[in-house]
Amino acid sequence: MKILVYLGHPAHFYIYKNSISSWKKKGYQVFILIKRKDVLEDLLKNANFPYYNILEKSRSNTKFGLLVAMIKKGIRLFLFCVRYKPNILTGTSVENSFVGWILHIPVINVNEDDAAVVPYYAKLSYPLANVILNPEVCNSGKWDAKAIKYKSYHELAYLHPHHFTPNRKKVDQYFSSENPYFIIRFAKLTAHHDKGICGINAEIAQKIIDILKPHGNVYITSERELETQFEQYRIHINPLDIHHVMALAEIYIGDSQTMAAESGVLGVPFVRFNDFVGRIGYLRELEDVYKLGYGIRTKDVERLYSTISGLIEMPDRSAIFRDRRNKMLSEKIDYAQFLTWFIENYPESAVVMKENPDYQNRFN
Repeated sequence: MKILVYLGHPAHFYIYKNSISSWKKKGYQVFILIKRKDVLEDLLKNANFPYYNILEKSRSNTKFGLLVAMIKKGIRLFLFCVRYKPNILTGTSVENSFVGWILHIPVINVNEDDAAVVPYYAKLSYPLANVILNPEVCNSGKWDAKAIKYKSYHELAYLHPHHFTPNRKKVDQYFSSENPYFIIRFAKLTAHHDKGICGINAEIAQKIIDILKPHGNVYITSERELETQFEQYRIHINPLDIHHVMALAEIYIGDSQTMAAESGVLGVPFVRFNDFVGRIGYLRELEDVYKLGYGIRTKDVERLYSTISGLIEMPDRSAIFRDRRNKMLSEKIDYAQFLTWFIENYPESAVVMKENPDYQNRFN
């Protein structure tokens, strides 16, 4: 069996890494195609995963720039598929859907954002995909009928206890894990679906640091360029170690969606500050149902400060959030096991899930 995995973001590497390893052990041929994005190539190199880069140069975020890049990637993906003849295409990619439809190759689209949050992506990729894999709290809009819903999150493909255990020695390579510390994350918020979305500016960041510093060390990880006064807090970490650093933190604060969800499934309290709050199903569930974090819109700055202060002062915070995490884990499946099974057994797996959704419970 030949499986082509298209990765367009570092988060996608983590979603598929355990599945890729499993498929390789079973003797399947796995092709990894990427477009350059942040630390994605570093992750693949560190994991010793061979890959093909089909978009070497970065592109602009204008609609025209996105269209040109999509055409280039589509052509290169088409030529790759003609040459290597994969049996199935998977990933979070518009190009997969078009190329799969043209070449009659099944396409399994993997996404956890609601269609209303990524409207252009949904309109372009969902109509031609054979299957959309979504968490059960995700809404795929008018394409929901072709979605297979599962009881998990992308983040549980790599942070489920079956796959991840925090390692203090990895953290101690960068600083002492014995001293309390907090992680702040700044996202770029420049993707096409981020238009009109605001996050943490310099003034707010300084206030957050002032609140945190009396209680522990502050470390910043950032996609965007940092203002001079924040460089003293920046940490440079091997991307493969970031989750160990996050898992032992006291609190995570940031304007990134993915790292907020990662903190939540690790049982680390998160405070997410941006204008996506209330719009993304899986994050609403982590916040409102499991109480693993707090989403705050940018108009509520004072609430941001009071929430951080309240978390710092919360008695038995670690135990409370550990219990909340355990409740969440008891109701969710191991997404890596499910994803691996679903793709390697497609299309029979889709039939099984349609007829008996509870089949997924065997992946607890």
